[in-house]
Amino acid sequence: MDRSLKEERETLLQKKNIIMQELKEKKIKVEEVERKLSTLNKEVKGGYSEEKQANERIFSHLAQDIEKYEESLSEPYFGRVDFREKKGFTESIYIGKKGINNSKDGEEVIVDWRAPVADLYYSGTGGEAYYKAPKGIIEGHLELKRKFLYKNNDIERLFDEGINEIIINEEEGQNLVDEFLKINLEENRGKKLKEVVATIQREQNEIIRWPKNIPIIVQGSAGSGKTTIALHRLAYLIYRYKESMSGDEILVLAPNKLFLSYISDILPSLGAEEVNQSTFEEMVLSKLKLKGKMYNKDEKLLKIIEEQDNHLKKLIVNSSKVKGTMLFKTMLDRYISLVEKNTVHINDIKVGNEILFDKKEITRLYIKDLKPYPINKRKNEIKRYLNLKIKDRISSLLIEIDDKWEKRIREVRREMKDSEERRKLLIGLYEERDKVKEEVKNNSKKEFNNYFKEWKDVDSKDIYHNFYNDDLFETATGNKIPKILADYMREEFNFNFQNKIIDEDDLPALAYIRILLEGVEEDEKFKYIVVDEAQDYSPFQVYLVNCFSKGNGLTLVGDLAQGIYYYKGLKTWDDITEQVFEGNATYIQLTQSYRSTVEIIDFAQKTLKAQNLGLKDAKPVLRHGEKPKIVKIGSDNDCVQAIEQIISDVQNYGKRTIAIITKDISQGEGIYNILNKKSKYNFELIFGKEKEIAEDLIIIPSYLTKGLEFDCTIIMNPSMDNYKENTLDERLLYVSLTRALHLEYIIEKDEVTTLI
Repeated sequence: MDRSLKEERETLLQKKNIIMQELKEKKIKVEEVERKLSTLNKEVKGGYSEEKQANERIFSHLAQDIEKYEESLSEPYFGRVDFREKKGFTESIYIGKKGINNSKDGEEVIVDWRAPVADLYYSGTGGEAYYKAPKGIIEGHLELKRKFLYKNNDIERLFDEGINEIIINEEEGQNLVDEFLKINLEENRGKKLKEVVATIQREQNEIIRWPKNIPIIVQGSAGSGKTTIALHRLAYLIYRYKESMSGDEILVLAPNKLFLSYISDILPSLGAEEVNQSTFEEMVLSKLKLKGKMYNKDEKLLKIIEEQDNHLKKLIVNSSKVKGTMLFKTMLDRYISLVEKNTVHINDIKVGNEILFDKKEITRLYIKDLKPYPINKRKNEIKRYLNLKIKDRISSLLIEIDDKWEKRIREVRREMKDSEERRKLLIGLYEERDKVKEEVKNNSKKEFNNYFKEWKDVDSKDIYHNFYNDDLFETATGNKIPKILADYMREEFNFNFQNKIIDEDDLPALAYIRILLEGVEEDEKFKYIVVDEAQDYSPFQVYLVNCFSKGNGLTLVGDLAQGIYYYKGLKTWDDITEQVFEGNATYIQLTQSYRSTVEIIDFAQKTLKAQNLGLKDAKPVLRHGEKPKIVKIGSDNDCVQAIEQIISDVQNYGKRTIAIITKDISQGEGIYNILNKKSKYNFELIFGKEKEIAEDLIIIPSYLTKGLEFDCTIIMNPSMDNYKENTLDERLLYVSLTRALHLEYIIEKDEVTTLI
């Protein structure tokens, strides 16, 4: 046995013994605290007690530690760096998924991968090196960087930087291949995305550790690990800013529930289980409390794919495009400014016939003084302001009443001689005055409160409905929407409004109007937000997401080449860096692809280049495999036979997950029905509303595969008719061709598209 391996196995045993001892002590402590809590519960009989609360916190902390230590026992760490600080001695630092301390001497047995010193493992190279610590930059010499491969809870192999790396000469120069990474990439893929803390690469590490309040836009090739890295970034931020930010103050926005299920294991495995995970649609619907049948982006995409009337297709596409622009936001601003004076009918606040506060003052407050406030918040601000004045106003109004009646009394005395009639009239005036004053004293507060109770809030859906149907529409839009398109948008919205259908493309406008009406409360905002598949967001959507983040805490990851909702999504990342962030965002491009073999990536390059996006080609990690195979078929029986042979070959190869990818769901249903009748295998047909993928063998439409990966993919009939030379087809095909890790097959029934 290699001497280094023997020494490392001995070290592993020592560290496991320390962990087991720590675990034993923590279990004893947790039992003590549990007994203490039982006693305290009896004493306080379910009531509150500071001591009880303190012990509950201790119990929770110990329980978390026990779970962490138990999880660490099998493979406590994955890496080691030997670092000698300047004028110091060499220290061996073992790095794992979770940090472990020795309670006896306070020493770190294992360093958390997110700790500052762990940066040496990810970004350091042999020789002079440094890392950024809270106390400043620590310089020194990196003497060793080692990675560990486990088998049966023991170290099987060691990989030292500079030794276990293969240098390959290529056209663009030398390409360094990390053998440890290569072995990890060759593993079979399950149904869920997994953490990759042991194999994070240098360029990925930079993104993970980027400062918190500078928006990052990551353009990542298919398989570049952008989703994984964004989620690891959240785990890092929770660790780095643990004193000021917790998981429940963070939000991940994913494209659909299927994708949320796919990524659901990563955050808990990284100790970030409290992070909120949602879709843009769910987030907005919950904020607006809207109810109705959702017409989502996938249903609209399917409509665009299947629509034969090119004129109607153009209207659908352009309607979605307009609604996602920042210009549309400006149109809504202009409309609300135009109708603002008419959103409420402001009247005097009266007690009987007496004016407590006149409408001129209230209108001035509403239109001018409180204009910076959200529309529906102005009412409360006016009420608060006038409430401060009401006591003095009642006093002054009583004086005004006295003056008014005194004037009338003087007129009676001047114009009438003393008589019984005059005396009766004067008594009546005094009684009337006293009655009015009494009413002002007794009812002013009541009438004041009733006035504001009857002042109804403006509803965002009503405003949006009025926007389309108001005579001011052309003025608000500046005639920048052609009449034929404006008419279509109006008819479409009115149909949806009457039938309680919510078009997902209307959500940005509805959410924005809600912000104008209500504002965004601080407790509604998140300290950090990650948006995945951000290329499919419109600039207006990104603007809205940023409204719900504190201090520009935002990471956007995506790939323009996979922008299948091209009609509303981003053409370039400049669409948001300039329009939303005003140039204050960091753009990073990841071109290294870790998912597929060289052969699979090369096969997809023609489809990528057809898009003419000006993006750099994806560069595969040097992991070779079989070239994608084209299998020709003539009949349904041929198709079933070909697919069954592929499944058999793939399973014999030791791989599990296989996806048959069709262009759309109708084609998916077609192949599903054939296989369901004639195949010995069982398949799961994915519609997009599933919460998770249950089977290893699935049939899935191209637009639902984004972000997912499989051991093997079978692309069904990518023919000239199925995939034409247009933006949508090019992107759907590119997405389909970049899902496979190891093996890819093309089932050719009709002539294959020129895009391949």
